[in-house]
Amino acid sequence: MKRHQIGLLILAGILIVLSWWGIFSARSGLTVRSLNQDKVPLLYLAPQSLRSVPGVLVAHGYSGSKQLMLAYGHVLARSGYAVMLWDWDGHGANPNRLENNSLRRNFETAWNALAQQPEVDATRLAVVGHSMGSGAVMDAAIAHPGDFFATVGISPTGANVTPERPRNLQLQAGSWEGGFIRNAERILQQAGGTNPDVKYGRGREFVLVPNVEHITILFNSVSHTATRDWLDRTFGSQQQSSYVDRRMLWQAVHLIGWLMVLTAVMPNLQIATSAISISSLQRWGGLLLSSTVPTAGLVLLDRITDLQTLGGIQVGGAVALWFLIAGLLWLAVLRQIPQFNLRKLLLGIGVFTVLWIAVGAMAQFVWLQSVLIPERLLIWGMIAIASLPWFLGSEIAQSKPRIIWGIAQSVALIGGFVLVLQFLPQLGFMFILLPLFPVLLTVLTIVATQVRESWSVAIASALFFAWLLAAGFPLA
Repeated sequence: MKRHQIGLLILAGILIVLSWWGIFSARSGLTVRSLNQDKVPLLYLAPQSLRSVPGVLVAHGYSGSKQLMLAYGHVLARSGYAVMLWDWDGHGANPNRLENNSLRRNFETAWNALAQQPEVDATRLAVVGHSMGSGAVMDAAIAHPGDFFATVGISPTGANVTPERPRNLQLQAGSWEGGFIRNAERILQQAGGTNPDVKYGRGREFVLVPNVEHITILFNSVSHTATRDWLDRTFGSQQQSSYVDRRMLWQAVHLIGWLMVLTAVMPNLQIATSAISISSLQRWGGLLLSSTVPTAGLVLLDRITDLQTLGGIQVGGAVALWFLIAGLLWLAVLRQIPQFNLRKLLLGIGVFTVLWIAVGAMAQFVWLQSVLIPERLLIWGMIAIASLPWFLGSEIAQSKPRIIWGIAQSVALIGGFVLVLQFLPQLGFMFILLPLFPVLLTVLTIVATQVRESWSVAIASALFFAWLLAAGFPLA
């Protein structure tokens, strides 16, 4: 190994250690407990130095997990609140299927668990929820006005609010999520309009969080601060804190460190490849066809099967099927496939392992239930097999400069899924993937420039993409 490679490894090691220090220092001074009641995974955070503090139930949205709401957990716990987060049925580490009464049942489980914690004053409780979770917590606060003194609905869906119920309602929406802004404005009007009267539970306000959409609002300090301030107005300030949640920044540092490891190591693991001649028509025509034609395939298949629950996972099975149709079509257009061997397979698995460590190992503590429960492992394998042809076609067809090719792929994928939603609106939660594609393809493009072997890159990419889908979408 050359001197500059050793230097790169040392620098990468420093970044990785520094990022883990940042993650665990965010928990310093907090009591953190992982619980499980009635098969519902829960995570509890509270300040170590205080007792009899108000409790807050924080609920994630569709395709989320308790990890996705951890920023609110950290901000509120450091501000003197005891916080309970949980995975709804079918989400995260919860193996149960989501049913009609799941949200109410899961909420009551989390409520009982929070009330049992020794740091909590169970007579002072509040609720916070995002998207699907906003509707669930608003319903609970409406039904139990004597138990919940404040409610925060982030990217709200809907509830039968009145000027009296729920008590002290704050609504938030990102400036880039127009539908949820309209929801919030409608709910606010139904609740009697803006009202500063938190003393008698009639407080009402709407916070427009700038420059964020449905997911990025959850990592925005404006949203975190507005939530904390609303609870402080209700209960009185509990504990002064200047904490700003920067764990996603440490996640990025961790990823950069591991990509540097890959850059340093890959020159010693290169596999000889034979050149394949691909015309511009095959390259760009294949990309265009593979992003449009699969929609027709899904429309036809929707007549004979339930695409929403295909493969035992909500929406994710339909996404995998789209990639399978697109990939097979692309490979048919290219008409050439590189030779495959065991060494390429092992290299692909190795690169995926690095990617999983780079993202998943830390995501478990930051934003995603990245350790797949047994019910999700088979789904992961099926999605990986289905998406492999598309990633292989992409690698065979790739052109230089890579950055232009990556942008073209992002545009094609986003356009393809927008087209699907025009014909199959019942798959609407596919939109969660749209902001993910540019980030995902940027990371995979960086990896591909280091690995430079089509099969290995495709295998690593398919496994990584399938892992994200299997971890994120709810069980069906």
